[in-house]
Formats: sequence, structure tokens, C-alpha cells
Amino acid sequence: MSNHYYSEKPTVESSRRKWESHLRGLKMLFTSDAGVFSKKEVDFGSQLLLETFRFPRIDGDILDVGCGYGPIGLTLAKENPNCNLTLVDVNERALELTELNAKLNQVKNVTIKKSNLLSAIEGKKFASILSNPPIRAGKKVVHQLFEEAYSHLIDDGELWIVIQKKQGAPSAIEKLESLFSDVVVEKKSKGYFIISAKRS
Repeated sequence: MSNHYYSEKPTVESSRRKWESHLRGLKMLFTSDAGVFSKKEVDFGSQLLLETFRFPRIDGDILDVGCGYGPIGLTLAKENPNCNLTLVDVNERALELTELNAKLNQVKNVTIKKSNLLSAIEGKKFASILSNPPIRAGKKVVHQLFEEAYSHLIDDGELWIVIQKKQGAPSAIEKLESLFSDVVVEKKSKGYFIISAKRS
């Protein structure tokens, strides 16, 4: 377990790499490492989620759950410097990289903190929550993420997730529909589903 990207302290030997990525029309620089999710490039699912996401029409902050080295949250923060984003992950190596990548991309409107799902987010609600959820951690963990996200959204706030059909998109939609009033498959591509779920 200690070498999975959802481990607190990856034990796999560090092997950092740096590259440039173009996301939402922005040039982003990322440093990644062994022991974090999608260490060689911004994965297709995260790219698709970023391409599809719409900033909330209501006032409020944004939360990126399972931020990894920060491609989703940092890109949105750079695009919209007037919006405050919180980026959380349980993986300490990933959080260290997120801090580094925030500096690399001159992004200052972010709060980066360690949290197992939303356990460290207390007394705060968000207008949007995004996640490329840790599928390998199992369905129970993913569904717990949905439940915790619901309780951390303001009214009319939205959860945005990416999930592959073969990794449980149909059951994810079913779970979301049991919690949220309005669940929409925003986009499908190469077996990936981008799903939004609104709390009302």
C-alpha cells in the first residue's frame, strides 16, 4: 500500500521530472515524482475535467480533492486569480509538489493542506468541488467522497468528477443521484465520463 498514490508517505524512491502542459489556454509548468498519480504527464481524465468544468455562477470558493501535484486546482487558480482555491491530498509527497508547482506558476490564491478526502475541511463550504477520485482506493472510498462533498457544498454548489465507465461510472452516477438533485453527464470521451452534480 505504501507505494500507491493515495498513501500518506510513499516509500518509492524519488525521481522528479519537470514538463510543460497547456491547459485551458494556459501554459503550466509541473514538477512530478514517483509515488504520485500520473507522474509523467497530466492524465487524460484530468485534462478532460479541466476542459469541461465551468466556474460557478454563485459566489464561493473552490475545492480540489485529491489534488496530486496540482494540475487541476493550480490551473483554475491561475485562470481566475480572484477566486480562492483549496487543494487537498493525503499524499505528503504530492502536497510538497503542489507547493512547488504553485511557486513555479506564480499562483498565490491557493490553500494547500493535507486531508484524507475532506476530513480536514471543517466549517467551510464551497461553490464547486472537483475531483479525479482515487478509483484504486475502492468504491467505498469514492462514494464516501461523494457524501462528504455534498455536505461541503453551499446551496446550488456543484461537484465535478471524472470517472471511467469501466471503473464504475454507472454506479457512481447512481450514488450521486441518491444524494444530489441534479446529476448531469457533461461529456463522454474515450470511456471517460465528466459528471456534474448540483446540491439544491
